[in-house]
Amino acid sequence: MTGPARRSLARARNAVPAVGELPVSALARLCTVSVDGRGRHRRTALRARLAAVLSALDTPVPTSTGDRLSALAQLLADADQQARQDLVWLVTATITGRLPDRPAVLRRSRQLVLDGPWSFLHTLLGRLVHRPGASWPQIGVVTGAVLVDLHHTARTDLATGIQRVARRTTAEWVRSRPDVVLVGWTSRLDGLRVLPPDERARALGEPAVAAGREEIVVPWRSTYLLPELMTERARTDRLQALLRHSRSRSGLIAFDMVPISSAETTADGMGPAFAGMLTAAAHADVVAAISQAAGDEWRGWRRMLTGTGLTGPEVAAVSLPTEALAPDDATTEQARLMLKTDEQGTLPLVLCVGSHEPRKNHGAVLAAAETLWSEGQRFGLLMVGGNAWHSEPLVAEAEALQASGRPLSLVSALSDPLLWAAYRLARCTVFPSYAEGFGLPVAESLAVGTPVLTSGYGSMREIAEDGGGALLVDPRDDASVTDGLRRLLTDDAFHDELVRQARSRPVRTWPDYAEHVWQVLVGSAETSGPDRSGPKTPG
Repeated sequence: MTGPARRSLARARNAVPAVGELPVSALARLCTVSVDGRGRHRRTALRARLAAVLSALDTPVPTSTGDRLSALAQLLADADQQARQDLVWLVTATITGRLPDRPAVLRRSRQLVLDGPWSFLHTLLGRLVHRPGASWPQIGVVTGAVLVDLHHTARTDLATGIQRVARRTTAEWVRSRPDVVLVGWTSRLDGLRVLPPDERARALGEPAVAAGREEIVVPWRSTYLLPELMTERARTDRLQALLRHSRSRSGLIAFDMVPISSAETTADGMGPAFAGMLTAAAHADVVAAISQAAGDEWRGWRRMLTGTGLTGPEVAAVSLPTEALAPDDATTEQARLMLKTDEQGTLPLVLCVGSHEPRKNHGAVLAAAETLWSEGQRFGLLMVGGNAWHSEPLVAEAEALQASGRPLSLVSALSDPLLWAAYRLARCTVFPSYAEGFGLPVAESLAVGTPVLTSGYGSMREIAEDGGGALLVDPRDDASVTDGLRRLLTDDAFHDELVRQARSRPVRTWPDYAEHVWQVLVGSAETSGPDRSGPKTPG
């Protein structure tokens, strides 16, 4: 800032005897010296951002920049404590394009009380103007909208359980409610942006399209939904403030508490990262757990919050669907040739789906398979899933079995049609996981009529008991897993009975699930469409 501007600032501060007496001329001079003098683009951007804030607050938008600042400062001065913090969050997010975290909201709210709105606005504008590499992209305040955060799903072609739930659910929401706004985070993970066409297509599992321009958005009196996992500290810190201060309804699809309940089976650092998400989730309105078992875990966490003076979100359980896809004959034949575990492709197929992380208990699967192969049992084992944390010993063991001539194949990933074909080709699926929020491979295998060996507790037992078709074992007992797999391979009458049960199970579709979750998360807060607040008068 130039010398004259600093002197102007000092005179303005000295001229403010009380919070409510606002130096309009000094505010105008601040904008003229610090922003207008640095280029038309910045001047236009600041005027638009001030107009967006005032419009979102249902306040008339004056013509001049100084009057807009004056109107905003008056609103800040008149607000009570909670409203003041909410306004500080909104003004900071919209003017800077960066969502503040909770400590920043508190610091700036205290500055507003102690030094007045002029000091708050000067600090905010001064840091923005002089920030190295500061850009001034388009920013809109979105009111009355439903925003769905698909940051991770929009950036990857992976199809883990979480991403599959996020894609299928959001695709159904968009199909029935085209006004839903899909968002991700900026490269710095400090702001929300509307997904450009290419990322939107990836998030929804649609054909690739060209990229588009970036538009930063600030939710205000809207609905924010998170159907995937969020673990980055930069995002969870800002999400907490968003949920507390944006005056928006908020809902999450809740998967599992494995990073807390089975921390020894997760990646290094996952526990603290997940705890960061829970800190933010404590301020959500509602979470929709993907199973009754997951709901019980989240309710237990919610009860823990009483010690912090928080009530936490409402917890509802909406079990995932069991809808099966039917691959065509060509895809089925392609899968038969591609996924065979022996040269002739005639061995009964045992299918194991899931990443090779310790929680999935694939070591017990390999031990059971080797025991049965040593007994002379003839079958092939197909393991579908990418490598994960601490997967090196498991992969090395599998490769050693392959080198010894065992009929074992490892495939890192399959397209949905090929995976559904694999389920149908298998004699059985094995899924003896230690802990799951749901266990999609269990439900998917049963949906096509293929029996499953799975764990006898938690969500996996819950799925099995909803119609049958599964053999329950103790995943921590290798003998139990081995005995169960032996029975599925050798007892044809028992196997046929499980097939009959699986084919008689009730069917719940993705459209049904998506609508149920929507009613839980959005419910009466459903809106007619987004309003990206901008100037009510020409900018």
